[in-house]
Amino acid sequence: MKRIYSVLVENRSGVLCKVAGLFSRRCFNIDSLAVGETDDPSVSVMTIVSSGDVRTIEQIEKQLNKKLDVIKVKTFSESQSISRELMLVKVKYNKNNRRDIMEICDIMKADIIDMSKTNLMIQICDEPEKVKLFINMLSSISIVEIARTGTLALQKCLDVEN
Repeated sequence: MKRIYSVLVENRSGVLCKVAGLFSRRCFNIDSLAVGETDDPSVSVMTIVSSGDVRTIEQIEKQLNKKLDVIKVKTFSESQSISRELMLVKVKYNKNNRRDIMEICDIMKADIIDMSKTNLMIQICDEPEKVKLFINMLSSISIVEIARTGTLALQKCLDVEN
């Protein structure tokens, strides 16, 4: 089972290393990790996606809450959140496949953001599963390079916020 951890931490050097070390020491896998400042420059939010059984999921949350640099931990499932991932992908194109690439971009709501005589750079920002689907759709085309962010997620808006 996958779980998303939204972890508010003090924005200081070494905090990321401490959190990553917690996962590695206990052999917990990090499927995705994204970190950035919040509206308060002294606080960052880490969005960590991890998977495991119920016991592992509980242990991760408990261990995160024990860290001194951690301010607050929110845990939620994929169904309780809105998730997005950004990907830039550079592909080789020619006159034979250019139309196909443009159609795939149109269907997947991706944007061509740069081009040369032989390469196109495409940007997609969508749910992680749709980003994977986009890669699969481009697999018959020569992918030159890919850069992806980790998953960013926020808990869905509820009438009663906690």
